[in-house]
Amino acid sequence: MNRRTQSPGLALITAIVAIFMLTPMVLSTTAALVNNYSQGLASGLTLRWLDQVITVYGQTVVWSIAIAVACVIGNIFIGVPAAYALARNPSRWAKTFEEILTLPVAVPGLATGLALILAYGTLRDFRQSYSFILVGHMIFTLPFLVRTVTAAFQRPDLVAMDEAAKTLGANFRQRFLGILVPAVLPAIAAGSLMVFTLSIGEFNLTWMLHTPLTRTLPVGLADSYASMRLEVGSAYTLVFFIVVLPMLWLFQWCTHLLEKKYAN
Repeated sequence: MNRRTQSPGLALITAIVAIFMLTPMVLSTTAALVNNYSQGLASGLTLRWLDQVITVYGQTVVWSIAIAVACVIGNIFIGVPAAYALARNPSRWAKTFEEILTLPVAVPGLATGLALILAYGTLRDFRQSYSFILVGHMIFTLPFLVRTVTAAFQRPDLVAMDEAAKTLGANFRQRFLGILVPAVLPAIAAGSLMVFTLSIGEFNLTWMLHTPLTRTLPVGLADSYASMRLEVGSAYTLVFFIVVLPMLWLFQWCTHLLEKKYAN
Protein backbone atom coordinates (compact mmCIF):
# COMPACT_ATOMS: atom_id res chain seq x y z
CA MET A 1 0.00 0.00 0.00
CA ASN A 2 2.79 2.41 0.86
CA ARG A 3 4.58 1.45 -2.31
CA ARG A 4 1.50 2.35 -4.39
CA THR A 5 1.02 5.70 -2.68
CA GLN A 6 4.70 6.63 -2.95
CA SER A 7 5.30 5.55 -6.56
CA PRO A 8 3.44 8.46 -8.23
CA GLY A 9 5.26 10.96 -6.02
CA LEU A 10 8.66 9.42 -6.72
CA ALA A 11 7.91 9.29 -10.43
CA LEU A 12 6.91 12.97 -10.38
CA ILE A 13 10.12 13.96 -8.56
CA THR A 14 12.20 11.91 -11.01
CA ALA A 15 10.47 13.53 -13.97
CA ILE A 16 11.01 17.04 -12.57
CA VAL A 17 14.70 16.39 -11.95
CA ALA A 18 15.13 14.85 -15.42
CA ILE A 19 13.43 17.82 -17.10
CA PHE A 20 15.48 20.27 -15.04
CA MET A 21 18.74 18.56 -16.09
CA LEU A 22 17.87 17.83 -19.73
CA THR A 23 16.34 21.19 -20.66
CA PRO A 24 19.69 23.07 -20.81
CA MET A 25 21.17 20.26 -22.92
CA VAL A 26 18.26 20.34 -25.36
CA LEU A 27 18.40 24.13 -25.66
CA SER A 28 22.17 24.05 -26.20
CA THR A 29 21.82 21.36 -28.86
CA THR A 30 19.09 23.35 -30.58
CA ALA A 31 21.25 26.48 -30.58
CA ALA A 32 24.00 24.53 -32.35
CA LEU A 33 21.71 23.59 -35.24
CA VAL A 34 19.98 26.89 -36.07
CA ASN A 35 21.24 29.83 -38.10
CA ASN A 36 20.39 32.36 -35.40
CA TYR A 37 19.60 31.41 -31.81
CA SER A 38 17.64 34.60 -31.11
CA GLN A 39 15.22 33.71 -33.93
CA GLY A 40 15.10 30.01 -33.05
CA LEU A 41 13.93 27.40 -35.52
CA ALA A 42 12.40 30.14 -37.67
CA SER A 43 15.91 31.05 -38.85
CA GLY A 44 16.33 27.58 -40.33
CA LEU A 45 18.52 24.58 -39.54
CA THR A 46 22.20 24.42 -40.42
CA LEU A 47 25.34 22.37 -39.80
CA ARG A 48 27.78 25.20 -40.49
CA TRP A 49 28.46 25.83 -36.79
CA LEU A 50 29.41 22.18 -36.30
CA ASP A 51 31.63 22.35 -39.36
CA GLN A 52 33.30 25.49 -38.01
CA VAL A 53 33.95 23.87 -34.64
CA ILE A 54 35.40 20.73 -36.20
CA THR A 55 37.62 22.82 -38.47
CA VAL A 56 38.91 25.14 -35.74
CA TYR A 57 38.85 22.90 -32.67
CA GLY A 58 38.89 19.37 -34.08
CA GLN A 59 42.39 18.76 -32.74
CA THR A 60 41.23 19.35 -29.17
CA VAL A 61 38.80 16.43 -29.48
CA VAL A 62 41.52 14.01 -30.53
CA TRP A 63 43.95 15.13 -27.84
CA SER A 64 41.34 15.09 -25.09
CA ILE A 65 40.48 11.47 -25.85
CA ALA A 66 44.17 10.54 -26.12
CA ILE A 67 44.99 12.18 -22.78
CA ALA A 68 42.00 10.57 -21.05
CA VAL A 69 42.89 7.09 -22.37
CA ALA A 70 46.57 7.54 -21.46
CA CYS A 71 45.48 8.75 -18.02
CA VAL A 72 43.45 5.58 -17.50
CA ILE A 73 46.30 3.31 -18.62
CA GLY A 74 48.93 5.13 -16.56
CA ASN A 75 46.77 5.18 -13.43
CA ILE A 76 46.04 1.47 -13.76
CA PHE A 77 49.75 0.63 -13.84
CA ILE A 78 50.45 2.92 -10.88
CA GLY A 79 47.20 2.75 -8.94
CA VAL A 80 46.49 -0.99 -8.84
CA PRO A 81 49.80 -1.95 -7.14
CA ALA A 82 49.44 1.06 -4.83
CA ALA A 83 45.91 -0.02 -3.94
CA TYR A 84 47.13 -3.52 -3.09
CA ALA A 85 49.90 -2.12 -0.90
CA LEU A 86 47.45 0.11 0.97
CA ALA A 87 44.94 -2.73 1.39
CA ARG A 88 47.55 -5.07 2.87
CA ASN A 89 49.28 -2.49 5.05
CA PRO A 90 47.02 -1.12 7.80
CA SER A 91 49.81 0.89 9.44
CA ARG A 92 49.59 4.57 10.32
CA TRP A 93 52.09 5.41 7.57
CA ALA A 94 49.85 3.81 4.97
CA LYS A 95 46.89 5.87 6.17
CA THR A 96 49.03 9.01 6.05
CA PHE A 97 50.13 8.21 2.50
CA GLU A 98 46.51 7.67 1.46
CA GLU A 99 45.56 11.04 2.91
CA ILE A 100 48.43 12.74 1.07
CA LEU A 101 47.32 10.98 -2.11
CA THR A 102 43.90 12.64 -1.89
CA LEU A 103 45.29 16.16 -1.48
CA PRO A 104 45.03 17.01 -5.23
CA VAL A 105 41.29 16.35 -4.94
CA ALA A 106 40.87 18.70 -1.96
CA VAL A 107 43.16 21.43 -3.32
CA PRO A 108 41.74 23.59 -6.17
CA GLY A 109 42.93 22.59 -9.62
CA LEU A 110 44.46 26.03 -10.18
CA ALA A 111 46.69 25.55 -7.13
CA THR A 112 47.78 22.11 -8.30
CA GLY A 113 48.53 23.49 -11.76
CA LEU A 114 50.56 26.35 -10.29
CA ALA A 115 52.58 23.88 -8.19
CA LEU A 116 53.36 21.80 -11.29
CA ILE A 117 54.42 24.92 -13.21
CA LEU A 118 56.73 26.01 -10.38
CA ALA A 119 58.24 22.52 -10.17
CA TYR A 120 58.62 21.66 -13.86
CA GLY A 121 58.00 24.91 -15.75
CA THR A 122 61.69 25.32 -16.54
CA LEU A 123 61.62 22.08 -18.58
CA ARG A 124 60.59 23.87 -21.75
CA ASP A 125 59.85 20.89 -24.00
CA PHE A 126 57.91 19.15 -21.24
CA ARG A 127 56.02 22.32 -20.33
CA GLN A 128 54.91 22.90 -23.92
CA SER A 129 53.75 19.33 -24.58
CA TYR A 130 50.54 17.45 -23.86
CA SER A 131 52.53 15.24 -21.49
CA PHE A 132 52.48 18.10 -18.99
CA ILE A 133 48.68 18.09 -18.99
CA LEU A 134 48.67 14.28 -18.78
CA VAL A 135 50.79 14.36 -15.61
CA GLY A 136 48.41 16.86 -14.04
CA HIS A 137 45.39 14.74 -14.92
CA MET A 138 47.02 11.60 -13.52
CA ILE A 139 47.81 13.34 -10.23
CA PHE A 140 44.23 14.60 -9.98
CA THR A 141 42.45 11.34 -10.90
CA LEU A 142 44.75 8.75 -9.28
CA PRO A 143 43.03 8.89 -5.84
CA PHE A 144 39.67 7.90 -7.36
CA LEU A 145 41.09 4.72 -8.88
CA VAL A 146 43.19 3.85 -5.84
CA ARG A 147 40.31 4.19 -3.37
CA THR A 148 37.97 2.11 -5.54
CA VAL A 149 40.45 -0.72 -6.05
CA THR A 150 41.70 -0.62 -2.44
CA ALA A 151 38.19 -1.33 -1.21
CA ALA A 152 37.99 -4.31 -3.58
CA PHE A 153 41.35 -5.71 -2.40
CA GLN A 154 40.15 -5.51 1.21
CA ARG A 155 37.29 -7.94 0.66
CA PRO A 156 37.61 -10.85 3.13
CA ASP A 157 37.26 -13.50 0.42
CA LEU A 158 40.18 -12.02 -1.54
CA VAL A 159 42.33 -11.86 1.60
CA ALA A 160 41.56 -15.53 2.23
CA MET A 161 42.34 -16.46 -1.38
CA ASP A 162 45.63 -14.57 -1.22
CA GLU A 163 46.66 -16.32 2.00
CA ALA A 164 45.63 -19.72 0.64
CA ALA A 165 47.64 -19.26 -2.56
CA LYS A 166 50.63 -18.09 -0.53
CA THR A 167 50.38 -21.18 1.68
CA LEU A 168 50.33 -23.41 -1.40
CA GLY A 169 53.61 -21.89 -2.59
CA ALA A 170 52.49 -19.31 -5.15
CA ASN A 171 54.84 -16.35 -5.41
CA PHE A 172 53.69 -12.73 -5.32
CA ARG A 173 53.57 -12.34 -9.09
CA GLN A 174 51.43 -15.45 -9.50
CA ARG A 175 49.05 -14.38 -6.75
CA PHE A 176 48.79 -10.78 -7.85
CA LEU A 177 48.39 -11.26 -11.60
CA GLY A 178 46.76 -14.66 -11.61
CA ILE A 179 44.26 -14.37 -8.76
CA LEU A 180 43.84 -10.90 -7.29
CA VAL A 181 43.83 -8.63 -10.35
CA PRO A 182 41.27 -10.76 -12.25
CA ALA A 183 39.07 -10.76 -9.14
CA VAL A 184 39.06 -6.96 -8.87
CA LEU A 185 38.64 -6.25 -12.60
CA PRO A 186 35.10 -4.86 -12.08
CA ALA A 187 36.48 -2.38 -9.53
CA ILE A 188 39.33 -1.46 -11.91
CA ALA A 189 36.81 -0.90 -14.70
CA ALA A 190 34.60 1.26 -12.44
CA GLY A 191 37.61 3.30 -11.32
CA SER A 192 38.78 3.66 -14.91
CA LEU A 193 35.38 5.00 -15.92
CA MET A 194 35.65 7.64 -13.21
CA VAL A 195 39.21 8.52 -14.26
CA PHE A 196 38.22 8.85 -17.92
CA THR A 197 35.20 11.02 -17.08
CA LEU A 198 37.16 13.33 -14.81
CA SER A 199 40.09 13.64 -17.21
CA ILE A 200 38.12 14.45 -20.33
CA GLY A 201 36.00 17.05 -18.50
CA GLU A 202 38.70 18.64 -16.34
CA PHE A 203 38.96 22.39 -16.94
CA ASN A 204 40.56 24.31 -14.04
CA LEU A 205 43.76 22.26 -13.89
CA THR A 206 44.00 22.02 -17.68
CA TRP A 207 43.43 25.74 -18.12
CA MET A 208 46.42 26.39 -15.87
CA LEU A 209 48.67 23.85 -17.62
CA HIS A 210 47.75 24.37 -21.27
CA THR A 211 49.47 26.52 -23.89
CA PRO A 212 47.91 27.96 -27.07
CA LEU A 213 49.12 24.82 -28.87
CA THR A 214 48.00 22.29 -26.23
CA ARG A 215 44.30 22.87 -25.73
CA THR A 216 41.79 20.19 -24.73
CA LEU A 217 38.03 19.93 -25.17
CA PRO A 218 36.99 21.94 -22.07
CA VAL A 219 39.56 24.66 -22.74
CA GLY A 220 38.48 24.90 -26.37
CA LEU A 221 34.87 25.05 -25.22
CA ALA A 222 35.66 27.99 -22.92
CA ASP A 223 37.54 29.74 -25.74
CA SER A 224 34.63 29.28 -28.12
CA TYR A 225 32.19 30.71 -25.58
CA ALA A 226 34.42 33.68 -24.85
CA SER A 227 35.49 34.68 -28.33
CA MET A 228 32.76 33.59 -30.76
CA ARG A 229 28.99 33.43 -31.25
CA LEU A 230 26.67 31.56 -28.92
CA GLU A 231 25.86 29.17 -31.75
CA VAL A 232 29.53 28.18 -32.04
CA GLY A 233 29.82 27.53 -28.32
CA SER A 234 26.66 25.43 -28.42
CA ALA A 235 28.00 23.51 -31.41
CA TYR A 236 31.13 22.78 -29.40
CA THR A 237 28.93 21.46 -26.58
CA LEU A 238 27.13 19.21 -29.07
CA VAL A 239 30.45 17.88 -30.34
CA PHE A 240 31.44 17.22 -26.72
CA PHE A 241 28.28 15.15 -26.20
CA ILE A 242 28.75 13.25 -29.47
CA VAL A 243 32.33 12.32 -28.59
CA VAL A 244 32.08 11.67 -24.86
CA LEU A 245 28.74 9.91 -24.39
CA PRO A 246 29.47 6.85 -26.61
CA MET A 247 32.79 6.32 -24.84
CA LEU A 248 31.14 6.56 -21.42
CA TRP A 249 28.48 4.07 -22.50
CA LEU A 250 31.23 1.74 -23.73
CA PHE A 251 33.03 1.93 -20.38
CA GLN A 252 29.78 1.28 -18.51
CA TRP A 253 28.97 -1.68 -20.76
CA CYS A 254 32.40 -3.21 -20.14
CA THR A 255 32.02 -2.65 -16.40
CA HIS A 256 28.61 -4.32 -16.45
CA LEU A 257 29.97 -7.32 -18.36
CA LEU A 258 32.83 -7.76 -15.89
CA GLU A 259 30.53 -7.46 -12.89
CA LYS A 260 28.17 -10.00 -14.40
CA LYS A 261 31.00 -12.40 -15.26
CA TYR A 262 32.63 -12.37 -11.83
CA ALA A 263 29.31 -12.38 -10.00
CA ASN A 264 28.64 -15.78 -11.52
